[in-house]
Amino acid sequence: MTTQLTSGTAACPGCIASPAEPVQPIPQDAQIALSLPGIHCSACIATVERELNAHPGVEDARVNLTLKRAMVKASRDLRAADLIPVLESAGFEAHELDPGSLSATQADRAGRDLLMRLAVAGFASMNVMLLSVSVWSGASDATRDMFHWISAAIALPAIAFSARPFFINAWSALRVKRLNMDVPIVLAILLALVTSLWETALSGAHAYFDAALTLTFFLLAGRYLDYRTRDAARSAAEELTALEVPRAIRLVDDTEEEVAVATLAVGDLILVRPGGRMPVDGEIVLGRSEIDRSLLTGETLPVFAQAGLAVSAGEVNLTGPLTIRATAVGEDTSLHRMADLVAIAESGRSRYTSLADKAAKLYAPGVHILSALSFLGWYIYSGDIRTALNIAAAVLIITCPCALGLAVPAVTTAASGRLFRKGMLIKHATALERLAEVDTVVFDKTGTLTSGTPELTNLSDHSRADLEVALALAEASSHPLSVALTKAAREAGIKPVTLKDVTEVPGYGTEGSWRGQRVRLGRAAWTGAQEGDQTGAWLSVAGQAPVCFQYTDSLRPGAAEAVQAFRDAGKEVMLISGDTQGAVQALAEKLGIEQWVARALPQDKAARVQELSDQGRHVLMVGDGLNDTAALAAAHVSISPASALDAARVASDIVLLGNDLAPIADACDTAVKATKRIRENFRIATVYNIIAVPLAVAGLATPLIAALAMSTSSITVSLNALRLR
Repeated sequence: MTTQLTSGTAACPGCIASPAEPVQPIPQDAQIALSLPGIHCSACIATVERELNAHPGVEDARVNLTLKRAMVKASRDLRAADLIPVLESAGFEAHELDPGSLSATQADRAGRDLLMRLAVAGFASMNVMLLSVSVWSGASDATRDMFHWISAAIALPAIAFSARPFFINAWSALRVKRLNMDVPIVLAILLALVTSLWETALSGAHAYFDAALTLTFFLLAGRYLDYRTRDAARSAAEELTALEVPRAIRLVDDTEEEVAVATLAVGDLILVRPGGRMPVDGEIVLGRSEIDRSLLTGETLPVFAQAGLAVSAGEVNLTGPLTIRATAVGEDTSLHRMADLVAIAESGRSRYTSLADKAAKLYAPGVHILSALSFLGWYIYSGDIRTALNIAAAVLIITCPCALGLAVPAVTTAASGRLFRKGMLIKHATALERLAEVDTVVFDKTGTLTSGTPELTNLSDHSRADLEVALALAEASSHPLSVALTKAAREAGIKPVTLKDVTEVPGYGTEGSWRGQRVRLGRAAWTGAQEGDQTGAWLSVAGQAPVCFQYTDSLRPGAAEAVQAFRDAGKEVMLISGDTQGAVQALAEKLGIEQWVARALPQDKAARVQELSDQGRHVLMVGDGLNDTAALAAAHVSISPASALDAARVASDIVLLGNDLAPIADACDTAVKATKRIRENFRIATVYNIIAVPLAVAGLATPLIAALAMSTSSITVSLNALRLR
């Protein structure tokens, strides 16, 4: 029997493809986490909680609608596998989550730290601004000095706490003799504080405590927006990673022992049940089944598996239990050999320079030079170092990059929110910028353009009698082809015949007795037929020639629309797959893709993407398998579905959360608009500096003017970014 299959087919991810941290022993009161992607209202919550709490062994179950997650407190002998069927029978899709993988998100303090610093800077700046209003309104002499000293008492500790991220980043850059955007920020803050303290001590008229705090507040707002964008991706990525449970079943003296994959050693005997993944490289020593290698090689046809066959970590066991002897574990497996390809490919992407970095390279030295020239000019002109220092500080403050600091994160946050509502998650800070430059799109086939769910294509070619017998045999099997046949026949109104002695032979198919005759549904050779290239299952009835039920891998929703949208936009579309030539050609012709490559190995995919990049192309790679990871990392920008293996998602810049591919083309349009807004924000900041800098150099930038200028530019940039929503 043959099939088309992706990661979504495995009945349980009991064995994953790569080693993970050791699983902690289950405590007396086990905590089970379940993902519930299908819940959407309070009625769903009530039903799920009722079903779970009624199950023996469950002490308490609580559902979080926002996270679409259920946390179950249960007896230590209860497993998620016991609860998932309960929810599925109630109509809810459920997946096991690894609570250990989720704890990293719950314990993450970076966001709260930034938010605390932002709150302190905002509160302090409001109070100092109130004091400054009195000074701007005409307070003088002792009253003005008192307000300045109170402002200093508020500003100094507030900035020491709130601006710490800028100080750390600026020192990190200066230590290696380079400049970044935080260097002029820190210099402006320090110079503003020093000159303000000096002026206050000398009973001067102007102090910039309010400007220093306002500057810190707006820049922290930009940092927090940027953090929130990345944190959303990190949280979702951890939840997706948690779907893979890092356990395997080791056989010790014929006794099954569930252990962490990381504890397996060469020579161990491992039981892989139907639907499970191979946790290590090894050799089959017992059992017969079929192996799905689509995620590793892209092949849709499974391989017949029996004793003596070598298997690789990540392959899926389909029909029968297999006992394998580990030949390579951990970093020695075939999966980890792919990591070298990925590392090489990622080095090319790391050379990309973001728009913000390009702006910083020009901006930082420009501001320093301008401030230094202002100081020298006024010192030569007036001979007063106090006046020259005040004007140099004013230049630094008024040109400090509040607008530049908000230009990218404000737009990225707005664009990411828009794409998230359409089912796309931005993982990398520069992904939108790179996506806007795409001119070539490369698709993988199995699991990307196709859903991996087989569909029966020739139901009408068979007699009703054959269909009734085939349905009776198919209903006795959970094989994907049998499931597809059952669904199609039932929808056509077919009723199964009554069979006797029905059994499933792992690796071959299902057989039984009908009217005293042996009937079989399964692999071609087993039923007496000749194997062909097409995915199919054969039915044999004694005394009759075997007949073939043919299948095709169904298209993902939106696949045709996405390909057509890219072509209409003038982008070149290619299909590169590890599947057979016939299957790849048929899909390419169906979608109108003129350039396609079949039987491509992982290194072939990465090499082709790199070759396109060397030609000056900006490649978008869309893939889901382990055989795609190197190509995903080598591409200018990459997208993988949420159903992809963890390795593919890690290598990607963007995760497609739903099954529909149509949002991918829209994401490119959004990226172009976002990049346009970022450039507009840079132009707004430039115009602001063109107007404000002469005022500062001329000595007309009072603290009031500096505060108004900074606030106006920052608000303008933020409003421009919100146009994306």
